[in-house]
Amino acid sequence: MRVGVLGGTFDPVHIAHLRLAEAARESLALDEVLFVPAGQPWRKSDRRIAAAEHRLAMLELAVAGNEDFGVSDLELRRPGPTYTAETLELLAGERLDDEFYFIIGADALADLPNWHEPQRIVAHATLAVAARELEQASAATLEVPGIAARLEPFPMIRMDISSTDIRARVSAGRSIRYLVPDAVARYIAEHGLYRDEP
Repeated sequence: MRVGVLGGTFDPVHIAHLRLAEAARESLALDEVLFVPAGQPWRKSDRRIAAAEHRLAMLELAVAGNEDFGVSDLELRRPGPTYTAETLELLAGERLDDEFYFIIGADALADLPNWHEPQRIVAHATLAVAARELEQASAATLEVPGIAARLEPFPMIRMDISSTDIRARVSAGRSIRYLVPDAVARYIAEHGLYRDEP
């Protein structure tokens, strides 16, 4: 199977995440897109994030009814900081017959040299990059061993939606309708998430 892997904090998951997954699935003929919420994202250790069980529950609500989307709690079950390289290695070890595509935006691609062991990422997955062109990739990115041969761009309409903005809207009592799936909006309200965000 051709499997897309979309990692992130998903705090909360929103419409742009889902559209990104669908664009990759359609453009690259993926059989499945697996959403992998981060356990302890090492690059966001300086800010508070919603509990893992809430982020997982919101993801499951967001993908419910779409047989092409799945959710893995692989990173949530591991103690300590979680790294994409290790996650892809574990997935490859569990699913020996699958071909993996790690889905990222052009901004994340440009930042890839700063990730934990990026060469291990491209050893286990093709980088499915949401970009019309790859010119945003810096020279440093292309110097990561093996990366140039492991890039697969796909078109994605620009959607300026961010989890940071959604949390701020909830905290300020503003609407998040049409930014997140309705079931996710209800979950946020029912569990009082993000109300005390600064």
